[in-house]
Amino acid sequence: MKLIDPIVTEAATMAAIRRDIHAHPELCFEEVRTADLVAAKLTEWGIPLHRGMGTTGVVGIVHGRDGGASGRAIGLRADMDALPMTELNTFGHASRHAGKMHACGHDGHTTMLLAAAQHLAQHRDFDGTVYLIFQPAEEGGGGAREMIKDGLFTQFPVEAVFGMHNWPGLPAGSFALSSGPVMASSNEFRIVIRGKGAHAALPHNGIDPVPVACQMVQAFQTIITRNKKPVDAGVISVTMIHTGEATNVVPDQCEIQGTVRTFTFEVLDMIEQRMQEIARHTAAAFGATVEFHFHRNYPPTVNHPAETAFARRVAIDVVGEAQVLVQEPTMGAEDFSFMLQERPGCYLFIGNGDGAHRAGYEGGGHDAGPCMLHNPHYDFNDELIPLGATYWVRLVQAWFAQTGTKAQP
Repeated sequence: MKLIDPIVTEAATMAAIRRDIHAHPELCFEEVRTADLVAAKLTEWGIPLHRGMGTTGVVGIVHGRDGGASGRAIGLRADMDALPMTELNTFGHASRHAGKMHACGHDGHTTMLLAAAQHLAQHRDFDGTVYLIFQPAEEGGGGAREMIKDGLFTQFPVEAVFGMHNWPGLPAGSFALSSGPVMASSNEFRIVIRGKGAHAALPHNGIDPVPVACQMVQAFQTIITRNKKPVDAGVISVTMIHTGEATNVVPDQCEIQGTVRTFTFEVLDMIEQRMQEIARHTAAAFGATVEFHFHRNYPPTVNHPAETAFARRVAIDVVGEAQVLVQEPTMGAEDFSFMLQERPGCYLFIGNGDGAHRAGYEGGGHDAGPCMLHNPHYDFNDELIPLGATYWVRLVQAWFAQTGTKAQP
């Protein structure tokens, strides 16, 4: 592993910043304190910045030794928001705000990019411009989409954009990436079945929406097994069914909610169409009526081949070929997908280890050991900060060492 010495020297300082962010989590579009901290650090290091894009987003601007005269530029993105969940860790930097927690490592992502920003600003050993994109509201708010709507890539045109996410279970000191779809689209549905209430002892006087809902839930899975090609990925998960208020009453209506995940729009289009058809015709067969709502949240995260191959070469240069793995696509979703729809780029994963890093400050026990993202015992591994920052710096240097053309808005 070839870490950059000045970044390693600053590791303890950066870990303290990360833990401060962890202790003060903020939800989507509420990242005021975090954005203030980011802006203060960038200003301290002499980095011009733009604030307010996507509500609370921050964009830092680092010109290389050419002062940006080449017109070439790339973007590096980190997310800043936390999750609406209660932390169960008891260490000193645990969340100080009930119901809010950095359970996905965005505190670490922000800090890795800050560590890279400090080094890039101090050395500027490249010709071009780096836009440091500190994004709000990844966790359901679509902060990437909102920054783009506010002119991210028109005001800060880039040749390519890159992102990084920690991955628990992947060994610390390793990276994983692959070309093509790496994360799924995220979509939600809400179906309201309207029947006719009646006494539970006299069900023939009503239209019971509950068996209608049961038929729908079962039928939806035939879309996956009989309408979708077996080699195409897709998941329909019914996660909520709400109905009834009393045991002796046939309810008037029943509500079904859940999610759909796919790697392609073709599969997503087919699933939405078939779900709507099944809902409408099943309700009609029972004499009920139905409302069908389908909301598309995040598109699939699809890495571009050339930029992925480039990112792989950089990762190999930092940690060695044996530690650069193929990332198996996951049905989780990520709003960096919006950025990859606008510009070529790559979303890479950095190993967060097996959770043993928490044993030192938890004193062992049930809080230490493996945990996954969105888990109340999760914590980012501070050992990754120098590695992630080194990767960002090497990526910048290698990108501008290539022959390129001026970024176009």
